Amino acid sequence: MNVKAYIDEIVSGAMKASRLMAIASTDTKNAALEQMANNLANSKKILMVENEKDLKAAEKDGLSSAMIDRLRLTDSRIEDMAKGIREVINLGDPVGEVMEEIVRPNGLQIQKIRVPIGVIVIIYESRPNVTADAASLCLKTGNATILRGGKEALHSNIAIYRQINSALEKVGLDKNAVQVIETADREAVDYLLKADEYVDLVIPRGGEGLIRNVVENSTIPVIKHYKGVCHVYVDEFADLNMAKNVCLNAKLQRPGTCNAMETMLVHEKISGTFLPDIFKSMSESGVELRGCEKSRKMLPEMKQATEEDWSTEYLEKILSVKIVSSIDDAIRHISVYGSSHSDAIITEDKSNAKKFTDEVDSAAVYVNASTRFTDGFEFGMGAEIGISTDKLHARGPMGLKELTSYKYIIHGTGQIRK
Repeated sequence: MNVKAYIDEIVSGAMKASRLMAIASTDTKNAALEQMANNLANSKKILMVENEKDLKAAEKDGLSSAMIDRLRLTDSRIEDMAKGIREVINLGDPVGEVMEEIVRPNGLQIQKIRVPIGVIVIIYESRPNVTADAASLCLKTGNATILRGGKEALHSNIAIYRQINSALEKVGLDKNAVQVIETADREAVDYLLKADEYVDLVIPRGGEGLIRNVVENSTIPVIKHYKGVCHVYVDEFADLNMAKNVCLNAKLQRPGTCNAMETMLVHEKISGTFLPDIFKSMSESGVELRGCEKSRKMLPEMKQATEEDWSTEYLEKILSVKIVSSIDDAIRHISVYGSSHSDAIITEDKSNAKKFTDEVDSAAVYVNASTRFTDGFEFGMGAEIGISTDKLHARGPMGLKELTSYKYIIHGTGQIRK
């Protein structure tokens, strides 16, 4: 295969499709989504046969049981994919929304209108359901999308794509509005990341290595969905029962997610009461705690935290613990080691709460709530493409509106500039 010629054909097709998608009606887009959902729900046997090829290759390659589980398609997971697409149908279409309207003294009427971004490349790892999720969100927002999943899910992704492709054609949309890269050749990604004449945005979803590679090699704007080194700071004025409940939820509800707590900061004035209690509860739940020197003097059974621990996204039942001398100390720690994802303070002191929310520069900053709420559905946005840790063009959960841009439409009556 001539990889460059293949990618050139993909990106040029996507660009042409994006122009048609930009003017597609909401009804047409929703009809395509409904057909996508039906196709997937009615193709379980085909999808699972192809998925089995990926599972066998994963076992042969020695992938972890957790990774294999993420790869696996079951009846219920395919139904969930179809359900997720139908939920997107029920969301409002942001395209065409008038964001702002101004009438100038000279009579010019200026409207700021929400429009699709254009062509979006999404590069991701492991879970085949991302193929359906990403395709549905981009389609709803009138974007053309090029999906490049990991080689470990290649057969599954192609099988899902075939059902999406069939749905697009059935309702009369350009089949190139959603495309999947059907080769595991790494050159394909290299060429994609340089296709700035055709592609408007790249969104990488996956491990730190993948995201760094995309950022370093792309000539196209990138929105990073970076690691989540999330903190909960238990202030000296915290309600300790609340703090315990929030910390247990933030770490244990789903430890393998990017919005789970990875470091717990505890004010020294309440550490003697709070730490032994939370240590007991965490340990009983199978969490390994790694503490600073002060923490270990109080609880020597804790493992010693290393410098690397403070900036590590564990995604498992491991928690770093540090005793801090003040709220300023906590904020400094977060600014040095955090990833600008989600951080929380537990406090009954309003001035400390405001100080924390003002000075912690993260996409989501919480007062008296778990970091686990950083999620499109929990924020009331519906489905999301991921959690952006960037500041431009989107930050935090990326729902439908975050997959759009805007343009200005100006109506006049013959005005000229003097």
